[in-house]
Amino acid sequence: MPQMSPLWWLTLMLMFNLMLMISSSMLYFNQENKKIKKKKYNMNKISWLW
Repeated sequence: MPQMSPLWWLTLMLMFNLMLMISSSMLYFNQENKKIKKKKYNMNKISWLW
C-alpha cells in the first residue's frame, strides 16, 4: 500500500499515537487510584458548626 497518499499515513500514525497515549494515561491513573484507595484515609469526621 505505498501508493496511498502521505496524508493517510500521517493521520493513521497520529490516531495510533493518540490512542496509545490515552490508553496508557488511563492505565496509569487507574493504578494511582488503586494505590490511593489502599492507603485509606484515616480522617476524623468533621463536625460542622452551622
